[in-house]
Amino acid sequence: MSIELTPELLLSAYAGGCFPMADEETGQVYWYAPDPRAVMPLDAFRVSRSLRRTVRSGKFDTRTDTAFADVIARCAARRETWISDEIREAYERLHALGFAHSVEAWRDGKLVGGLYGVSLGGAFFGESMFHSETDASKVALVHLVRHLRERGYVLLDTQFTTPHLERFGVEEIAREEYERMLADAIRRNVSWRD
Repeated sequence: MSIELTPELLLSAYAGGCFPMADEETGQVYWYAPDPRAVMPLDAFRVSRSLRRTVRSGKFDTRTDTAFADVIARCAARRETWISDEIREAYERLHALGFAHSVEAWRDGKLVGGLYGVSLGGAFFGESMFHSETDASKVALVHLVRHLRERGYVLLDTQFTTPHLERFGVEEIAREEYERMLADAIRRNVSWRD
């Protein structure tokens, strides 16, 4: 029997350093707290020269929270995915309550890339990203980091390391250090919007 993914349960789990993922075949939800944990240092975020040019070019229009349901649906639309219908619905509820957010890359009026995650205090927990055009998700990530810095966030949790994230300077830290950073971050009075 699975436990309902209520907003209260999800926020409590994030505050304790855990996050859910569903088994692709059964849909059963499991809880994870990796050790080491991957985090993106906001003050040491690396952007290549070519990506900087793409961001400056205005090729993509970046927006936040204008298509959350579409972003999570596109993130889930892979051959292999841990984003079950139950997880999608739970995060859409979190979004409606102001805790889950999307950053989107648009081109010619079409959603071509983006990411979503959960905001709690001064921590942002990145969940997933997608792109249908080259560099679209990277531009969304650059926009996210800029937004987090401007708003006073201190922790960008990426959960796991990937080759994609390594280019930007993601680091793995021991669980003990992560828990200290998390405790400090969630105590901060930071908000996604004014």
